[in-house]
Order: sequence, then structure tokens, then C-alpha cells
Amino acid sequence: MLEVEVKYRADLSAVRHRLASLGFSLLSLEEEVDIYFQHPCRDFSSTDEALRVRISKGGVAVTYKGPRMGVGAKTRVEVSAEASGGVVEILERLGFARVAAIRKRREYYRGGGFLVSLDAVEGLGEFVEIEKVVEDASQVAAAVEEIKRLASALGLVEEVKETYLELFLNTFKSRG
Repeated sequence: MLEVEVKYRADLSAVRHRLASLGFSLLSLEEEVDIYFQHPCRDFSSTDEALRVRISKGGVAVTYKGPRMGVGAKTRVEVSAEASGGVVEILERLGFARVAAIRKRREYYRGGGFLVSLDAVEGLGEFVEIEKVVEDASQVAAAVEEIKRLASALGLVEEVKETYLELFLNTFKSRG
């Protein structure tokens, strides 16, 4: 399975109303903290991989994100597993270093085969992520087109290519 995702900067209140008019259902409201780690022997920034521990009221999940595929959207393999809060200490004891902790308030909506997230990310602003899961690479181009049509219907125009981690690190570097 591949996750195809496109992110946009947006005014969340306007998007929220458009989602309702298109028949999307609110699934949940979450406060999430994403802790990103650097491998002790491999530079994830050069391999375009990520290791994240997400902590929310729903629990703790560890996610490996594979390198992005060059197909017009952020498309990558993601593997997740449920965990407990102790996983952070385990990773640190194994030599994984914390890179960043990103906090966000996220609203999850589902409709038409899409998962849409409305994100207020601390220090970065408001974003909308539109995601579609496909079975293999042959379906990615069609999924990207579907996502872009939905984005247009939602009034989204400013696409963001960077991940939240990249945005966070670039913001932190520019502030010195």
C-alpha cells in the first residue's frame, strides 16, 4: 500500500465549511505530538526517510516513512505499529537522537475515498493534507489528479512540498 498525499496552506475555517458541503464526515479531533528521530548510523535526511513516534489521546504509534517517490505528490511507503510511551526511551537508549517534536491540533475528515486533515501546527501555521491510499505505483498518477480536483473544490491553491519536519527545521534554522 502507498500513501499519496498533497499538503496545502489554508484558512481552516473556510475549508471546514466546504468539506461539510461536499459530504465529508468529521472523524475525530486530536492533539498530536510527533517526535522525529535520527538513526545512529544512517542519515535519514540524505536517504529521505523518517522515523516518527506520534503521541495522542488515541495512543502511541511508531511510523517508518520510506523515501518519497517522484510522482507529483508526496508518495511513500509507510509502516506503523502501536506502541507505548516507553518506546521513546527505548529508541534513545539504542542511540536514536531526537530531531524535533512537532505539536499540532488535527481534525480528521473522511469522504469520497479520501482522508483530509485540517492541521494547526504550532509555530508553522494552518495546513490541509489530502490523502488517498492506493495499492501500487500504477494508481498513483490517478490518485494525484483526484486529490488535485478535490483541492480545487476546497479552494486550496498554495501547495506545500515540504514535510512538517522539513518546514520546522527550515524555520528553526532561519531563526538562528
